[in-house]
Amino acid sequence: MRLLRPISILACCLLAAAGASAQISLTPPAAQSPAPASKPAAKKEAPKATTKETTKEAPKPKAPAVAKKPAATPKPAATPAPTASPTPTFDDPNVDLVYDAYQRGLYKTALDLALTRAQYAGDAKAMTMIGELYSGALGVKRDYAKAAEWYQRAADAGDREGMFALAMMKLSGRGGPVNREQAVKLLASAAKLGNPKAAYNLALLYLDGQTLPQDVKRSAELLRVAADAGNAEAQYALATFYKEGTGVPKDIDKAVRLLQAASLADNVDAEVEYAIALYNGTGTPKNEAAGVALLRKAARQNSPIAQNRLARVLTSGQGAAVDKVEALKWHIVAKTAGKGDPGLDEALAGLSPEDRAKAQEAARKWIGNDKK
Repeated sequence: MRLLRPISILACCLLAAAGASAQISLTPPAAQSPAPASKPAAKKEAPKATTKETTKEAPKPKAPAVAKKPAATPKPAATPAPTASPTPTFDDPNVDLVYDAYQRGLYKTALDLALTRAQYAGDAKAMTMIGELYSGALGVKRDYAKAAEWYQRAADAGDREGMFALAMMKLSGRGGPVNREQAVKLLASAAKLGNPKAAYNLALLYLDGQTLPQDVKRSAELLRVAADAGNAEAQYALATFYKEGTGVPKDIDKAVRLLQAASLADNVDAEVEYAIALYNGTGTPKNEAAGVALLRKAARQNSPIAQNRLARVLTSGQGAAVDKVEALKWHIVAKTAGKGDPGLDEALAGLSPEDRAKAQEAARKWIGNDKK
């Protein structure tokens, strides 16, 4: 069987070859030469909601019944004293009602509360929340111009999340014209304030060499900041830097540790590469069973490369029991996604018509469920 070596994607945009090191190991698709000028895609910050979102608010519970007091002897009505509209107060700073409403999918409530806090308390985070609601059409009609306005207010008030969101809008041209110079300044400010997503995206701009002069060392520094803060994409990209010696000294052990960290955060690309490292014993003790388990996980997350590598393992029986029906299933799924493998075509050609039909049906169901 051919020697297999891990795929290598440089910060989501550069591909380069890596060496193999095992008697029977996993190989990548044909590696491409590095192309520093390629432009990686910047990532938009994901909404903070952790539960299923819905615009319907839960019905308010009825107040318990209160026993009526005996009627007292009526007194002459006093002239009521004029009252002023009360200014909202936020007695407990540890209770964030705006974010709580957002998490529960009560977006209209979140918007009302955020508007009040922004107006009366000058709350920068509430301003960012308003921008998020307008940008995502959550509880309100989508309005990128209003979103940009509120993000700008939040950025002016020093909120790093508002700075990052506004930078991404200026890079994409939503809510106004594209302005890369302002976007870079906002990303730099947000990164200084500790926003890992800002540091990661700024690193990509230094890597692609279009918006900023290419500087792989500065890119690596920013990736390290984001990786240390737990950003899985930055961990994966920095792992690739260490594998290739791009902007940092080549260090396979550091690369594998970063791949492990990113895979624990469910970064699928990192899962594939860490699985291959475990299978081959590259930069980590060899553990074929753990590598195959991680390949299975990534295959179920629809990584064509993981599906292809898993099919190879199930065909050869090295690291897992031979199961050519399952192998053909994953081979068909990977091929449908553009990851063909003539070697597997040949190795699985001897399956009986019955087994081939089973594999084809299983692949059809998998592909059908994925498209739903």
